[in-house]
Amino acid sequence: MRTWGFYLTLKPSALKPLSPYSHNRPRAVYNSRMKSNALRLAAIAALALSAGVSAQQPQAPAQPGSQATFRVAIDYVTTDVIARNNQDQFVADLTKKDFEVYEDGVKQEITSLTLVHGGRVHNLAAPPAPVAQEGLILPVSRPRNDTAGRIFLIIVDDLHLDFRNTGRIRDLFKRVSRTLVHEGDMFSIVSTGPSSLAIDPTYDRKVLDEAIKKITGNGLKPSDIIQGAEGADGPSEVRYRAHVAFSTAYDMLTQMEKIANRRKAVIWVSNGYDFNPFAESRLGEDPVFGGRFGQTREEGREQQRNSMSQNQFADADLVRELAEVTRAANRANATLYTIDPRGLVAGTDLDEQLDPVEFGEHVRKTQDSLRVLAEQTGGIAVVNQNNFDKALKRIDAETSDYYVLGYSSTNPDPLKRTRKIEVKVVDRPNVSVWSRTSYSLRQLPKPAQ
Repeated sequence: MRTWGFYLTLKPSALKPLSPYSHNRPRAVYNSRMKSNALRLAAIAALALSAGVSAQQPQAPAQPGSQATFRVAIDYVTTDVIARNNQDQFVADLTKKDFEVYEDGVKQEITSLTLVHGGRVHNLAAPPAPVAQEGLILPVSRPRNDTAGRIFLIIVDDLHLDFRNTGRIRDLFKRVSRTLVHEGDMFSIVSTGPSSLAIDPTYDRKVLDEAIKKITGNGLKPSDIIQGAEGADGPSEVRYRAHVAFSTAYDMLTQMEKIANRRKAVIWVSNGYDFNPFAESRLGEDPVFGGRFGQTREEGREQQRNSMSQNQFADADLVRELAEVTRAANRANATLYTIDPRGLVAGTDLDEQLDPVEFGEHVRKTQDSLRVLAEQTGGIAVVNQNNFDKALKRIDAETSDYYVLGYSSTNPDPLKRTRKIEVKVVDRPNVSVWSRTSYSLRQLPKPAQ
């Protein structure tokens, strides 16, 4: 889901961007490669600018001496729609009259429709120019640039990939190169860890093949987590690594908002996330299943009761982090496709002394985190399965054939951030549609004091 609004602020300092990862959260220490990630997607925006970008985000002149801030209610919303018949074939002959869009139960007027079939734009009904508001002068829209092909962002979360599975991981990416990324598709690659991938947007598939050779898993082993340092929020390294992954994805998705009328697919390869893994084993040793050295589990429970630990909220913290990422993806009209390269997980490695029940709970949580990222943005989660070719072909089909509908929201409540949407097809009983079910507005900037 992509939304934008126009703001007129008479004090420029009031327009500083707000990020959920910049307030009251531990700040990740970025190296020079990670600092440049936002610039990578800015380059995508420069290569794939569509009509209306200038009108969507105008710069208002500053007038010294005044601090008045007001919002002009012009929210333009776009969403992807996939229409298929009873034979699960894409229906490519629909027009604006065949669709109805409802926001919070109120019917909206569709003002633009883009058909993308086979990864190519066949027709484009651009949205009308925004209605001129008194006292607000908007710049002229830039001409439309190239709109051919698809846009992929590939996130290699090597901080959450097993080193022992490096060969399997590289084989997965070779399948991605062979099955999913075609000639004419533009893609960018970024890693979260020591694989050190930060590849600018490119059409050259040879670059992807060379990058695959550098991918190496660097995830924590269960024994590393169990014996690692503990903080008030649980395992410190676990939280830090997850924060690096989420903040990297959030920054890239924020930059993807600049691309309009294109479907953006994010291929996110990771083992998933769990903020409170192996909780019992971290308390102390067990005669059968092992655990943290140096104390019994009874002693660990006593220490936990006497401490100020806030780790009982670990699952809630993870849900909040995932929600921030999915909201950013929906605002950018980007779909997350998460892939767990572990495939079908049968049990622990032979050299890891773990309770099978505890290990199974950890695997379930990590897989569920990937499901949330995908399902909340309209994608699919490829978890707990070994048939990657079938999943990649499905992703290829979903990113090749779709419509992009646009409308100007008539929602009268600007303070309602999360809004429900429903897309219907009228007078075509044999056609079913898929689309996003909601979107969230960005928080309004606060006036400077």
